[in-house]
Amino acid sequence: MILHELIDYGTLKMIWWLLLGVLLIGFAATDGFDMGVGALLPFVAETDIERRVVINTIGPTWEGNQVWFILGGGAIFAAWPPLYAISFSGFYLAMFVVLAAMILRPVAFKYRSKRPDPAWRTAWDWALFVGSFVPALVFGVAVGNVLLGVPFTLDSDLRMTYEGSFFGLFSPFSLLCGLLSVSMLVVHGSAWLSMRARGDVVVRARRFGSIAAILAIALFALGGYLVASGYVEGFRITSAITPDMPADPLAKQAVVEGTAWMRNYSVHPVLWLAPALGFIGLLGALVLLQSRMDALVFAFSKMAVFGIISTVGVSMFPFILPSTAQPDASLTVWDASSSHRTLFNMLVATIIFLPLILAYTAWVYKVLWGKVDEETIEKDNHTAY
Repeated sequence: MILHELIDYGTLKMIWWLLLGVLLIGFAATDGFDMGVGALLPFVAETDIERRVVINTIGPTWEGNQVWFILGGGAIFAAWPPLYAISFSGFYLAMFVVLAAMILRPVAFKYRSKRPDPAWRTAWDWALFVGSFVPALVFGVAVGNVLLGVPFTLDSDLRMTYEGSFFGLFSPFSLLCGLLSVSMLVVHGSAWLSMRARGDVVVRARRFGSIAAILAIALFALGGYLVASGYVEGFRITSAITPDMPADPLAKQAVVEGTAWMRNYSVHPVLWLAPALGFIGLLGALVLLQSRMDALVFAFSKMAVFGIISTVGVSMFPFILPSTAQPDASLTVWDASSSHRTLFNMLVATIIFLPLILAYTAWVYKVLWGKVDEETIEKDNHTAY
C-alpha cells in the first residue's frame, strides 16, 4: 500500500478543514489580543509611561504570535489552492490594506521609543492603533463577505473572473461582522491587559473591555438573527457529492437558499455548542472583568474567540467560499482541495512541527511572564518599547 493511502482522501479533506479552523482560531487567540491591546492603546493610557506599560505587555511576544497568520496563509495556499487564488485575487485591495497596516505595526514597535520627543512617540502610538484596528476590522469584513458569498465565476478551464469591487466588500452585514471582530478582539485585549498590567491602565482596560463585550454580544446576536431569518441567504448543494471526489468545483450543482446556513444545526443539534460558547465567553468576560480573576477572564475571552469563529465554520460547512454570481462554482471542502498525496504529506509535517511550535510558544510565554507596571518601566529606562 502506498503510504498516503493509509488515510482515505475524504478523511484528509475533513482533517484539513478542522486544521484550518485551528490555525485561524490560533491566530485570533494570540495575535488577536495583540491587536486588541493596540486598538485600546490611545484610550487606556494617558501618559507616555502608561503607554509604555501597555506596549510592553505585548512587546516581547507579538512577533511570535504572527506565526499563526503565516501558518494560516500557508495552509490555505497548500491545502486549498482555489480558495487561495480566488480569495486573494478578489480581496486584493483589502488584503493590501491589511498588509500595509501589519507592516506599519512592527515599524511602530521598533521606532516609537527611539526619540524622547512627545510628538514623535504620539505619532507612532497612533500608528500602532491603525496597525491593530484596521486588520481586526478588515478580517471581520472578509468573514462577512464569505458568509454573504463572493461574486466570482469559473469557466470550463476553472479560470476565475471576479465581478466585485473594493467598496462593494463593505456592505451593512459585512461591516457588522467587522465591528464584531473589533469588539471581540478588544475584549480579548482588555483581558490580557488585566492579566499583565497594573495601575490605572487596568481600570480603564476593564471599563472599555466591558463596553466592547456588551457591543460584541449585541452584534453577535444581531448577526445570528439576520442569518436565521434568511436576510443573509445561505447556499445548499443540490447534486450528489462524495467526500473523495477530485478537485473540480463545477462538478456539482448548488443554489442560494434563504436559511441554508441554519441547516447544519437542524441535522446536528450538537453544533449549537459553537454559538453558545461564543455567548458564554463574552458574558463570562463581561462579568469577570469587574473582578480580579484575571486568568479566568482571559480564558473566557479565548472561549468567545473560539465560539464565534467556530460558528462561521460549522454554519457554512461544507462551503468554504460560496459564489453569488455562479453558485455551482462555489468552493467546498470536498471539491477545492489539493491532491491526496499533498494533504497527507502536509499532515505528516504538521504532526511533527505543530507540537514544536506550541512547545516553543509556551516556553517563551513562561520565560517572559510577569506583571508590567510604571515602576518597572522607570527602573529599566532602556526598555525597548
